[in-house]
Amino acid sequence: MTGTALPLLGEDFAACCSPLTAGALDEDAAERLARVFRALGDRHRVRLLSMIAAADGGEACICDLTAPVGLTQPTVSHHMKLLAEAGLVTRDQRGKWAYYRVAPAALLALSDSLRVTSG
Repeated sequence: MTGTALPLLGEDFAACCSPLTAGALDEDAAERLARVFRALGDRHRVRLLSMIAAADGGEACICDLTAPVGLTQPTVSHHMKLLAEAGLVTRDQRGKWAYYRVAPAALLALSDSLRVTSG
């Protein structure tokens, strides 16, 4: 598979985005985190992400995502583009269809950014 991880939630995200309660984020870290939250700020994108995570083999073809959310293929493609740009999913082009996988490291980094620290 030749999926492409996009840069927003790379190693820099994990390094910069320690728990929000651990101290003030700098401007760049806050912007990176805000982009992820914007991507998750739409119910359709949250649902698409959950459908991919729950799919057999952990991946889903865009052709299988349109009917369950009741949206057209171009609209689902737009939502998936935003999730990919936020680094939450990877994309693999196979012929005319795109297949998506959740980016586990990105979700872990996002989860860690919300973790409450003691102290």
